[in-house]
Amino acid sequence: MNVIYNSEQYSVVEFGADDGQDALRFGGYEIMDKPAKREIFIAGASAESFRKNVRDLIATEPSVEEIDDFLANYDAFMSQALTIH
Repeated sequence: MNVIYNSEQYSVVEFGADDGQDALRFGGYEIMDKPAKREIFIAGASAESFRKNVRDLIATEPSVEEIDDFLANYDAFMSQALTIH
């Protein structure tokens, strides 16, 4: 588990590939919307697509606002309440 992005609005945690767990066979990402206190976990093909899109975005040397705008595309899919462990 590795925090790969953290702003006032969003946090993104990357989970490495784990052959022992089908959901993490290719790794996964947890995207958290802090103010809304909700999150989404993506794995499989969705995680691969997210990874590619993030690489493309980073290549443009985006601002924090541009990264947050990119992550806002996932807001509609965030239905899981954010809980602190």
